[in-house]
Amino acid sequence: MRNSLDLKGRPQDNRVVVAMSGGVDSSVTAALLAGEGYDVVGVTLQLYDHGAATHRPGACCAGQDIHDARMVAAKIGIPHYVLDYENRFKQEVIDRFAESYIGGETPVPCVDCNQSIKFRDLLVTARELGAQVLATGHYVASRRCPDGTRALYRAREDERDQSYFLFATTREQLEFLRFPLGERTKAEVRDLARRFDLPVAEKADSQDICFVPSGRYTDVIQRLMPGAAEPGEIVDLGGRVLGQHNGIIHFTVGQRRGLGIAAGEPLYVVRLDAGRRHVVVGPRAALRTTRLQLREANWIGEGTLAKALAADRLEVFVKVRSTRRPQPALMSRAGSGVEIELLVGEEGVAPGQACVIYDAPDGQARVLGGGIIKGVVSAAEPLGHDRLQPRGAAAAMRG
Repeated sequence: MRNSLDLKGRPQDNRVVVAMSGGVDSSVTAALLAGEGYDVVGVTLQLYDHGAATHRPGACCAGQDIHDARMVAAKIGIPHYVLDYENRFKQEVIDRFAESYIGGETPVPCVDCNQSIKFRDLLVTARELGAQVLATGHYVASRRCPDGTRALYRAREDERDQSYFLFATTREQLEFLRFPLGERTKAEVRDLARRFDLPVAEKADSQDICFVPSGRYTDVIQRLMPGAAEPGEIVDLGGRVLGQHNGIIHFTVGQRRGLGIAAGEPLYVVRLDAGRRHVVVGPRAALRTTRLQLREANWIGEGTLAKALAADRLEVFVKVRSTRRPQPALMSRAGSGVEIELLVGEEGVAPGQACVIYDAPDGQARVLGGGIIKGVVSAAEPLGHDRLQPRGAAAAMRG
């Protein structure tokens, strides 16, 4: 595939910065583009104390990963740089992650990392290095539209699609970004890694949040913010006290085990009220969400968000979890924000999660945008305006 990045001129006349995490996907991306003749420069970001996670398989961005990226760059004969982004990553990703959990939310740190670290700061660095594009190993597709702009689409392989984490990408960023793996399957990428004889060809995929090598996110929160786990009460939907808890950061919406209370029926965490330090529990039916509101909305579909919201209710498809298929929904304006009505409902939706909007339910659907969920309405509870508002500490921190 010559000139697969949709750039003018010969590949050798175009410089490409590849974000190399040390994993298989980004390594194959660099090897593919170098093999096509592009002037490839590999860049790896040191995002935190990388010595902390070298012992745990599946942790990313750690010391071993930097070493692996350097080895791959040497193998394919490209220059490689390691940039210290620790302070930026802590401020933009880790601190926001901790604040969100303390506020009773369930954050998606990969969204913040992609938008503020990789697609903002690293993109600036790529331009400073004289690159025409920044390429990554994400499983997502970017294609040119008839009007000459670029649009974002789900990946060819549904199980590997990462578009959920990239909804906040802007139109300007899309013009500079390329995703060479979007039209490939993971099996094909593994085969390419072996064909290129890359030292990471058999390396396991990362699975944990990269800065939580132990898998216990509460340890990170308590280390950053001692005293964050304030005790409080476990209450039912009517406000009746059922028990005590040792901090809402230990709970997530949809959780059933570990509540430490006795009841005549199975109870689940329905929501977290950070202001009152309440863990609110109820029957499984109370987990089904029908409506939600978004903050930090981003629109990369045709036209503007204001134009899209001018319609009474726009028919779209949305994902509220990365592993779910898009489901039918209606998008409309709610005050100065965006409201989503889920036509079939969804269980266990929590504030802080991402809601990503598509134009179709399957295949390589186009990403229209999305936002962060700030409030939800349970199908089992009466509709109340307060259900669609950010609560407690989360509201204060988000403004």
